[in-house]
Amino acid sequence: MSKTAIVCGAGGFIGGHLVKRLKEEGYWVKGVDLKTNEYDNNHADEFIIGDLRDPVVCSSLFDRNIDEVYQLAADMGGAGYIFTGEHDADVMHNSATINLNMAEVSRKNNVKKIFYSSSACMYPEYNQLDPDNPKCSEESAYPAAPDSEYGWEKLFSERLYLAYSRNYKLEVRIARFHNIFGPKGTWKGGKEKAPAAICRKVAESVNGDVEVWGDGKQTRSFLYIDECVDAIRRLVNSNFTGPVNIGSEEMITINDLVKMVAKVAGKPITIKNIPGPTGVRGRNSDNTLIREKLNWAPSQPLVEGITKTYEWISDQIKQDK
Repeated sequence: MSKTAIVCGAGGFIGGHLVKRLKEEGYWVKGVDLKTNEYDNNHADEFIIGDLRDPVVCSSLFDRNIDEVYQLAADMGGAGYIFTGEHDADVMHNSATINLNMAEVSRKNNVKKIFYSSSACMYPEYNQLDPDNPKCSEESAYPAAPDSEYGWEKLFSERLYLAYSRNYKLEVRIARFHNIFGPKGTWKGGKEKAPAAICRKVAESVNGDVEVWGDGKQTRSFLYIDECVDAIRRLVNSNFTGPVNIGSEEMITINDLVKMVAKVAGKPITIKNIPGPTGVRGRNSDNTLIREKLNWAPSQPLVEGITKTYEWISDQIKQDK
């Protein structure tokens, strides 16, 4: 009898890749989202177009015994969506409602395990002011002071799932994602993350100018999608609840990321630093805990994932023309 799973947010980037992986492992998978995956990353046995803010929709997903729930659905996007402040109420209301609903229906339906995708955005801003020495170890989350309402909601929902674990013995697994990127993800329209946006800008650049928000000296680490899915599966199959970082420790400035993409593309570029939302000054995954608990670490350098992502986005641009 194959294991059964529901993937919430299966129409999204990470969700689509996770469904594919679960199918490869022999799972029966039900995907649910407001939309199907825009890059045909649809491998679910059954796909429900539904709004997880509606508890009736959430309850209807459990028309059979479900072993595992992967809760990745959220109202989210890149810095242009999260840090302007214009979407704060929607981000908090929509994501928190989904988590409240899914925690409750998972409890009622005796789900064996539920995975929740939190975010590095929940770490305190005061530990991420120095771009060269950010502190993002798991225990540094408190005293809490995220730099966005998106981060506050993630922190609330972590606590929600941990409370369900304590009070109802719901077996939860919580990961804090650090900038996951790769092919078959959003690359235009305002919700794309930095690697995709930069790949697009370099690919589309005619005169060599590439705009970067802020001074470009803000630092981040980026994790390729396949590595992320590996870590999710390892966490769910373990006896460790988390929260635990899933990310890379290869930190890079945004300006240097642009230079890396330009080198991959073989294009001479000039960086134009312009005003724009940037988030914290520095963020890097601290993988001490995940190494200790799960013996996991990324297997490839950033440039490998960037190369695959640039080639995919470049192909998308050609197909759009």
